[in-house]
Amino acid sequence: MLTDTHTHLYSDSFKEDRATMMQRAFDAGINRLFIPAIDSETTQAMYQLEKEYPKNVFLMMGLHPTSVKENYKEELKHVEDQFLKRSFFAVGEIGIDLFWDKSTLEIQQKAFKIQIQLAKQHQLPIVIHCRDAFDEVFEVLETEKGDELYGIFHCFTGTEAQAQKAISYNMKLGIGGVVTFKNGKIDTFLHKFDLKHIVLETDSPYLSPVPYRGKRNESSYLSLICEKVAEVYNINKEEVARVTTQNAIDVFRI
Repeated sequence: MLTDTHTHLYSDSFKEDRATMMQRAFDAGINRLFIPAIDSETTQAMYQLEKEYPKNVFLMMGLHPTSVKENYKEELKHVEDQFLKRSFFAVGEIGIDLFWDKSTLEIQQKAFKIQIQLAKQHQLPIVIHCRDAFDEVFEVLETEKGDELYGIFHCFTGTEAQAQKAISYNMKLGIGGVVTFKNGKIDTFLHKFDLKHIVLETDSPYLSPVPYRGKRNESSYLSLICEKVAEVYNINKEEVARVTTQNAIDVFRI
């Protein structure tokens, strides 16, 4: 049994074959799927997915950093309004992304901080998106650190030192398709960290593992990521599945 801790299954990329794609995941033993939010435009699609797969789909709510624009206060209001209506399993995905737009750094930091505080208020984990922004993300985490701050550093692609720092803030490392890439580098040091710090994810439809790199990703490919992590740790994949699934259960408190 495997848990995909980060998958955008409501994406239009799956519009033509969502049901068969979901069945492939279930057939591969992946029966828990955690769904991150992007912005208000994705909310209804997430709710519909949960309605169709109530035993398998677990929703987060948050504002993705690439959606932090001039109207970010309205978008944050939408996030807060959803928490008044129902419960979620995490605040995410949130964070800082300087790959696409460096000019929004200040408001990205504000939105990140506000949503961390929302997570603390609801006693929930955060799921962090970080792209070209490790220093900036760590700067915010430093101001918010404490026992009530915890979660997942989604799609971790940093260095060994950055992994250690992320873990020091009570974050699990979300390991996905990048671990299978020849130039991914995280496979060279990941084994130095106890498996208790690791959760598995696909980030589908993005970042497909080898041999599907460059093609649409899907949750069934989590088994390939599991196999690579088992190779990195020199243990069997059943042990990786067992430990990382328990780690996910512990983070999301299900």
